[in-house]
Amino acid sequence: MPGLIAIDLVHYLVYIMVMIRLNIYEAKTHLSRYLSMIRKGETILLCKRNQPIAEIRPLQSRRAERRPVGLARGQFAVPPEFFEPLPEDLMQAIQGEVR
Repeated sequence: MPGLIAIDLVHYLVYIMVMIRLNIYEAKTHLSRYLSMIRKGETILLCKRNQPIAEIRPLQSRRAERRPVGLARGQFAVPPEFFEPLPEDLMQAIQGEVR
């Protein structure tokens, strides 16, 4: 598997070298500039004294339209046991009464 290790190393190096790396002071000073880059899809590696501590990336955009209800209709059935009460010991554990 030496080939897989080499690919992982190349992927890692490209990932680290291409990504924008910022120290906290730089990020605070030019926050709006970097936020606009993130909004466009860029990922930023936030560092403290040149040591990576966080990765800032854009959130996935919301769907333009709502998902229709009932997409999985007929694909599974809820068994009758689902509606039975949980065992008492499990209920006590959930409520924090058992240690």
